Amino acid sequence: MTIREQLEERESQYLSPYAALSRKSKGRMRPEAQCDIRPVFQRDRDRILHCKAFRRLKQKTQVFLLPKGDHYRTRLTHTLEVSQNARTIAKALRLNEDLVEAIALGHDLGHTPFGHAGERALNTVYHFSHNRQSLRVVDCIEKGGKGLNLTWEVRDGILNHQTAGNPHTLEGQVLRLSDKLAYINHDMDDAIRAGILTEEDIPAEIRKTLGNSCKARLNRLVHDVITNSMDRPQICMSREVEEAMADLRKFMFENVYLNPKAKGEEDKAVHMIGQLFDYYMRHPEALPQQFRDALEYTDTAREQVVCDHIAGMTDSYAVKKFQDYFVPEQWKI
Repeated sequence: MTIREQLEERESQYLSPYAALSRKSKGRMRPEAQCDIRPVFQRDRDRILHCKAFRRLKQKTQVFLLPKGDHYRTRLTHTLEVSQNARTIAKALRLNEDLVEAIALGHDLGHTPFGHAGERALNTVYHFSHNRQSLRVVDCIEKGGKGLNLTWEVRDGILNHQTAGNPHTLEGQVLRLSDKLAYINHDMDDAIRAGILTEEDIPAEIRKTLGNSCKARLNRLVHDVITNSMDRPQICMSREVEEAMADLRKFMFENVYLNPKAKGEEDKAVHMIGQLFDYYMRHPEALPQQFRDALEYTDTAREQVVCDHIAGMTDSYAVKKFQDYFVPEQWKI
């Protein structure tokens, strides 16, 4: 019996009846030989962790565009916090940690530069959403267009991680909720750090239910999810805590996500992304070779290929390409 088979057997003995077992995965789009050490979901996690799109998350906006400070979240630190929340919940519920971690690490791979401002810009010119783009990254952009060939369960969790999604595994449901728990709390922490809010600005009823600090609120939310999901075929929260979280999310939209002080530069980012899109549509020869090949050898729409390239950019690279194409260089002899 291989190490992988021993680990699979351990899963079947220990994990919840509602957990997704590695040996019962629906498989990959392209069949391939099993690893002798790692079960399939662990292998998927490793593939995501080592891919280029994952590394670029460190230079992509979470909420604050190009912040002047070392302690504001990026898309990468957001991803790591989501992963930690999800693993904590999955471990307590005896779900598959490898699966939930793989989904967590991959869920935002398709996010644009400049956060949701970049996403809105691309959606204006082409039907774009970061969850579908994340799936494109792992299916057909990474590894020079070959993709990572992930399992069905990981791909399903990535595609369905947004609020309106419907993940088919409990691990996917854990990730969808963990994403909210992470961004509501760490975005609040960043907003307080930036001087946009104070703890006292949060309505008293929300603080009474969830706690008087970001740490206390996250602790309360995670405990509530675990308590109300134990030995059940769905991931859920108590009504009181769920309503308080919804109120806190609404408060964040009104006071942070739509706050001109926090979002004052977003119009510039939207304009820049739109200009880059128009430029590449008119000049496909300026695309990197991989994307020129996609135009020549596949039936992928030009709009989609251009979105693939722009969505993969970091904030700083997008600024550089905009300067290259639209800002005159200093004249010199």
